[in-house]
Amino acid sequence: MAVNSKKDALKALSDVNPEHNFWVCDGGVLKSINDLLSALKKMNKNVFQAHVNKEKNDFANWINDIIKDEKLAKDISKTKEKKEIIKKITQRVKWLSKKAK
Repeated sequence: MAVNSKKDALKALSDVNPEHNFWVCDGGVLKSINDLLSALKKMNKNVFQAHVNKEKNDFANWINDIIKDEKLAKDISKTKEKKEIIKKITQRVKWLSKKAK
């Protein structure tokens, strides 16, 4: 889904249905893109690498399949660097927040 309207932006920023929560390998539960951003900022290297490595990017998959933000998923799937992923998600959240007004 492309985020084209205020409704799409609000949906991308809102909590997902509980059955679609992201379960972090350290026991954390993410319900939204903002939860992911907060968790990434505190996440240690081992936890991050369990979800993002050369074989996979669980965060990009969750954003694509559950949040339905294909652009952000594509953007963060291109990097394995935590700092870069945080930067891209921060930029996208700002853009979505403006779009949602």
